[in-house]
Amino acid sequence: MNNKQHNRLLLVLFIGVLMAALDIAIVGPALPTIRNHFNLDDRAATWLFTTYVLFHLIGTPLMAKLSDTYGRRAIYIADLLIFGAGSLLVALAPTYWILILGRGIQGFGSGGIFPVASAVIGDTFPPEKRGSALGLIGMVFGLAFIIGPIIGGVLLLFGWRWLFAINLPILAVVLIMAPPLLPNTHPDTRQPFDWPGMVSLTIILSFLTYSFNQIDAANFWNSLFSARVGIPLTLAILLLPIFIRLEQRAADPIIHLRLFKSRQLVLAGLLAVGGGLGESAVVFIPALAIAAFAVSESTASFLLMPLVLALAVGAPTAGKLLDRRGSKMVIGLGTSLLAVGMLGLGFWGNYWAAFIPATILIGLGLSALLGAPIRYIMLSEARPEDRAVAQALIAIQTGVGQLISGASVGAIVASFGGGIGGYSTAYAIVGTVAIVMALLSLGLKNRSSELTTMTRNSTSTSTAEV
Repeated sequence: MNNKQHNRLLLVLFIGVLMAALDIAIVGPALPTIRNHFNLDDRAATWLFTTYVLFHLIGTPLMAKLSDTYGRRAIYIADLLIFGAGSLLVALAPTYWILILGRGIQGFGSGGIFPVASAVIGDTFPPEKRGSALGLIGMVFGLAFIIGPIIGGVLLLFGWRWLFAINLPILAVVLIMAPPLLPNTHPDTRQPFDWPGMVSLTIILSFLTYSFNQIDAANFWNSLFSARVGIPLTLAILLLPIFIRLEQRAADPIIHLRLFKSRQLVLAGLLAVGGGLGESAVVFIPALAIAAFAVSESTASFLLMPLVLALAVGAPTAGKLLDRRGSKMVIGLGTSLLAVGMLGLGFWGNYWAAFIPATILIGLGLSALLGAPIRYIMLSEARPEDRAVAQALIAIQTGVGQLISGASVGAIVASFGGGIGGYSTAYAIVGTVAIVMALLSLGLKNRSSELTTMTRNSTSTSTAEV
């Protein structure tokens, strides 16, 4: 594949991932309108987000495994079609529950878009260019949160349904461009699909998502031991060893346990959980600004812009550094910046001179975790037949970190009386976790060892081009 084809392929992957990311960020401005349209209370309205996130988590391992088994081209196109069907259903929804069904279908389709896109980069780009390619794809999330509210605000002038209908013509263009560019690698032989493993993993993820979303941060311990939180959380924990046993017995498990035998991949997983924790903690920064500076809610939201811009700029920069210096240096630098930024909010977040620089450092730090570097490790370490599943595993681990953070940060704030004191304590604790992450990054492979592993896996003959 020449440079021109690589650029066209990146454009196809970029647009697909951007649409999936935008449909999280773009809903925010429309939420009050949708809530009023269907006469919803606040708890019912949150299912617009929760349903999308839940089915995104479920779709991620399934679509990733199918792409490793049946080829990237067919599954990526299927993901786009499913996402488009969900968008159409949401745009036409006559009732709120049809709307929720459409959001679930959207989330399910989007679940495969990012891991398959990352795996495609591993299949088609030479090792020395993968970091830059992953960095451009990773930039999507920062870009989505910059332009999402703006696009949402403009489309709302024509009605909230256009927020979702706009996906359809864009999808049509991508579906025309994609087939001749996408590779279609798959194993020479196929084992029976691991449905027991997939079903058990789906149940575990569903229980985890539901339980964490039911936690009342202001009354953390009481809600944690309540039936609606404690029962699904306990069931998820009890099902985990059953899932592991099923994977040990499966001919072709949904998640190969060999991925956990590599120290590099275990460290990457822990860093992904930490990255999810840091990402979710960002949600509370506007609340800190309101408490510290007595600004309005809209002004507080705009104060996130330096962080988001830093994330959008940092992701492609981190990708280029990966190709030159490797993941250990990039992740070590990123986690250090994240720690300094979080501790800055924790100790000096009530001073303007510290608040803005701290948020910029957090954005740069997260760009080294949520964008290319951890996915780069997975592409380097995983076998070609495990590439998409390895990317899906990172997405699941990041999601778990987000769920934990969303509940725990709110609980810490409430436990310390809310206000500046509560938020400062929460960010000091998250900063301490980031220091631990920086120490973990010291255990990653150096550049020469990483290149040796990457070259070995890139020349594997375990897949065949069709």
